[in-house]
Amino acid sequence: MDSLDEEIRKYALKNAIDYGKAKADNIIGKVIRNHKEIPVDEIKKRVSDIVEKVNMLSKEELENEYKQYEEEFKIAAEEKAKESKPKFIIEGAEKGHVVTRFPPEPGGYIHIGNAKQCYLSDEIARLYDGKIYLYFDDTNPEKCKQKYVDAIKEDTAWMGIKFAKEYYASDFIEQIYEYGKKLIESNNAYVCTCNNEKIKKDRFEKRECEHRTQSAETNLKMFNDMLNRKYKEGEAIVRLKVDMKAENSTMRDPTIFRIKSTEHYRQGTKYIVWPTYHINTLIVDALNGITDVVKSKEYEIWDALHKKLLNLLGLPLFRIHYEARLSIIGTITSKREMRKLISEGIVKSWDDPRLVTIAALRRRGIQPQAIRAFVLRFGLSKTDSYSEMSALLAENKKVIDPIAKHFFFVSKPIEVSTSIKKNVKIKMHPMQDYGFREYNIDGNLFVSQEDINDAKTGDIIRLKDLFDIKIKSIDNKIYAEQSSAPQNSRIIQWVPANDYIKCSIVIPKEIVDKDGRFNPNSLEVVEGFAEGKVKDLNEKEIVQFERFGYCILDNKEQMQFIFISK
Repeated sequence: MDSLDEEIRKYALKNAIDYGKAKADNIIGKVIRNHKEIPVDEIKKRVSDIVEKVNMLSKEELENEYKQYEEEFKIAAEEKAKESKPKFIIEGAEKGHVVTRFPPEPGGYIHIGNAKQCYLSDEIARLYDGKIYLYFDDTNPEKCKQKYVDAIKEDTAWMGIKFAKEYYASDFIEQIYEYGKKLIESNNAYVCTCNNEKIKKDRFEKRECEHRTQSAETNLKMFNDMLNRKYKEGEAIVRLKVDMKAENSTMRDPTIFRIKSTEHYRQGTKYIVWPTYHINTLIVDALNGITDVVKSKEYEIWDALHKKLLNLLGLPLFRIHYEARLSIIGTITSKREMRKLISEGIVKSWDDPRLVTIAALRRRGIQPQAIRAFVLRFGLSKTDSYSEMSALLAENKKVIDPIAKHFFFVSKPIEVSTSIKKNVKIKMHPMQDYGFREYNIDGNLFVSQEDINDAKTGDIIRLKDLFDIKIKSIDNKIYAEQSSAPQNSRIIQWVPANDYIKCSIVIPKEIVDKDGRFNPNSLEVVEGFAEGKVKDLNEKEIVQFERFGYCILDNKEQMQFIFISK
């Protein structure tokens, strides 16, 4: 093997270790960058040939050959991590004087996009010996519910976030009212009773409404009438007086208070006038001493408005760090779209393993360390982040591989009958001291139909960690005798016929296609037999079914697993 082939094989082995199977497209670019003097077509052909050979290796052969390069890749990964580690150098920030917050609206379950904002805020606080607060932006009584508050607290605790304080926007309503009155008294806000259609039309046409010239006294009286329930929902709003001619539409007298008659999950019927996000969060942040705010870049358009509001209210400016939305191909993060799928019964719940809510990722066996490492790799950047689920799964594999006990699983089981009797003792993990699983083989086994589809009489097969067999005949089951297999014989998994358990494995796939349409084939269920020792597993325990993949025991009573990754 020449040096180029060796280099290609090294990359192919690494790719197969990371993703279960090597892909030529993942390797070609690296080789071309290193060997610009070699024609691209030649590189493509050699990569394709070597990838094909690597993918023919058994898992055991793959791992053994990869060991010679493991330290090299580990060192390279550490160097890359140092270079790519987010360097949150915040101008003006001082050690011990940084306070960030995570501000979810408790109107749904948080997802990986929210996790990115949360982990970035936490990382900034950590780097500057600061604090992070949990702030519930709960001023929309129609959406906010206690069950979502509870779920968010559970999810963020599981994520490993330690908040220094927890508070709610709805507990600051009286102070927000006072700031609202201050804006009205200074003639910087007014009460508008136009209908919603007229307001939209005026804003689109950059036309001021008649209420804009009302006196401060009139507006203050009307605001108090709103507070005293003399207006019904939709009959009056408070608008900030900015610039109806502005090119930036957010400056065209936005709403800062509106009436919502729905009972609030926390405050009951105490209030009917509720502040909008554009005023309540600014005030609550200021009252709680927030110094640094991480926001999605889509909110950047509101930047001028928020700075103006803070100036009018005499509140301190905080540092804003805009970050791009995180999009994972084949998934959805819109709560509206998820809620629609659930309400229509297409998806059962918010923790459906096809979703990327934190609840779903936890149920699927994705570890918080993996999520943190995955989202922080994008750093504080306004460049849109597009990734594949495989990148998150690769991070997760690093975490679960050392802790996952090993077992055998066979799908579409077919019986193998032999006269061989043997006691066998197999390690639970090839590298860790997790004990052994022991079986008394009575000669009868199950193997996967897929592993012997092309088998014929006379073939010799190696049963992993057991013995080799030669096929004598194939009927409804396979009859075989003990043999000695050549070194390159196929190696397959097996399950003892006298000690197995029926189980199912749910395999989540991309829930939407490239056009965002729901994929009706996004959930596959594989039935089969697992070796009997899986009965000793705890629910939510992660295992590796060799050559099948990593799985988490989702329901012990039904022996249902969820597939994590290869």
